[in-house]
Amino acid sequence: MAADSDSTIAWHRAQLKRHREALKHCETARFTIGEIAGATQLDQKQKLIANLKRKIAASQQVIAAHEKHLLRPRATDYRSLASVSWSRWNGLDP
Repeated sequence: MAADSDSTIAWHRAQLKRHREALKHCETARFTIGEIAGATQLDQKQKLIANLKRKIAASQQVIAAHEKHLLRPRATDYRSLASVSWSRWNGLDP
């Protein structure tokens, strides 16, 4: 992964990594520790997992939109290049 000149995208990439690790920890703790806890704790854990998944999806959308805006098409045949809207792509944007 290249360094991001846009600090917002760099922040989202860091948050994505952090949230994925937290989600992995929550889901694996369920199997190592077990779910003996009361219903209140299970509800809180389910809310935490749902919140982490929501944050992961939001960061992924921001990063995907940024990459879609900056990256040029990889195919070089005439048909694929002709179908690209070049008016929205600007090679000078960071």
